[in-house]
Amino acid sequence: MRFLTQNGLEVPAVTADQMREIDRIAMDDTGPNLFQMMENAGRSLASLALELLGVDWQRAGIAVLAGSGGNGGGGICAARHLANRGARILLSLSNPQRLSGVTDFQRKIFQHTAGREISPNELMREKPDLIIDAMVGYSLKGPLSGTVLDLVHWANRADAPVLSLDVPTGIDSTSGRAQGEFVRARWTLTLALPKTGLAAVKQDALYLADLGIPAKTFEKLGLHYASPFGRSFYIPLKIED
Repeated sequence: MRFLTQNGLEVPAVTADQMREIDRIAMDDTGPNLFQMMENAGRSLASLALELLGVDWQRAGIAVLAGSGGNGGGGICAARHLANRGARILLSLSNPQRLSGVTDFQRKIFQHTAGREISPNELMREKPDLIIDAMVGYSLKGPLSGTVLDLVHWANRADAPVLSLDVPTGIDSTSGRAQGEFVRARWTLTLALPKTGLAAVKQDALYLADLGIPAKTFEKLGLHYASPFGRSFYIPLKIED
């Protein structure tokens, strides 16, 4: 399978281990740092959500489901950008007691917006118009359980489309397989480079967001990289055999 831009440029796909190494090179050597990448991811996610909602975005209710790691931090960042624009935002954290440092920082900023943070139990009574899934990205390890699994069940039963960040929660980003329940996303915004497993995920559309990582970072991993973004900060991708 190949991941192509609308103009036919092929974008290299990476496994979870390769993406983990790209993140390490960026943070330890070339930059950008984790705060910068998270901000870029969250802003693109918010912008795509507004595009997908269309002209009625201000009347739409948006539920953001965020995990405790980097994927969750990107979701919280998106929730803040959306709330800053007057969108009706509900943020629910799967494990607020175990937030990473950068993710907790995003939460603190969000708390100064008009968006509301509610518990997963409270969320179960809500009926949003759009669900943003930012619970587990390429760091998935085994089948889902606990509150994350409860939120996945709720999202899949809700009468609202789901936009996932990087990889739908519960999907192995390398193989595209799930060991149990997973988020059935209508759209996914993947980050920096497409993940190999996304070729096997059925959804309406796949998008790619620029994290601001320079080409030399990818080249250090042996990847041939030419920026596919042009003047955009996120772009649609198509998948071909």
